[in-house]
Amino acid sequence: MFVTFEGVDWSGKSTQTRLLAEWLRAQGKTVLKTREPGGTAAAEAIREVVLHGPPMSAWAEAALYAAARADHVAHAIRPALERGEVVICDRYLDSSVAYQGIARGLGEERVRELSLLVTGGLLPDRTFLVLLDPEVAASRAGDDHDRIEREGGDFMRLADEGYRAIAEHEPNRVVALDGSRPAEEIAEEVRANIHDLL
Repeated sequence: MFVTFEGVDWSGKSTQTRLLAEWLRAQGKTVLKTREPGGTAAAEAIREVVLHGPPMSAWAEAALYAAARADHVAHAIRPALERGEVVICDRYLDSSVAYQGIARGLGEERVRELSLLVTGGLLPDRTFLVLLDPEVAASRAGDDHDRIEREGGDFMRLADEGYRAIAEHEPNRVVALDGSRPAEEIAEEVRANIHDLL
């Protein structure tokens, strides 16, 4: 089972990633909890460049995310799935579609196709989209912001709109969650929505 969590920065998706992994491990499942960009040594190195490096063009940014994803899938996600493990990932290709495809204006389909190309077409069995107004989400932020987080409100609103469009277009894969509710209440809804996959 391959499950991903998506949402704008500070929406609560990382908390839900952790809560689901903990719950599944308590059920006796072997779980790989991972993140993007990251999850392998090469992808973590790319993460440092793309989130904390110098300014770069939109396509350079998209290509770096795709490179990190290619290595992550090849050396972490697919091997875990082949071993019969549950993979739970904090961000995956929908982040690239929302942030680079839509918010950066590169084109939803072009960015999606790039990710599908480098991952051999691997899509999650279920994606949970934690929806929270970007201004509310930003109010949760601390002081240490990465390069993407510093883009500001207009950029985050475009990414949010991109996510909502993805959820609308792919209702069989993407489950939209109200991120304004308590974390445990959201976690219960997540658990109810994966029973058919277990």
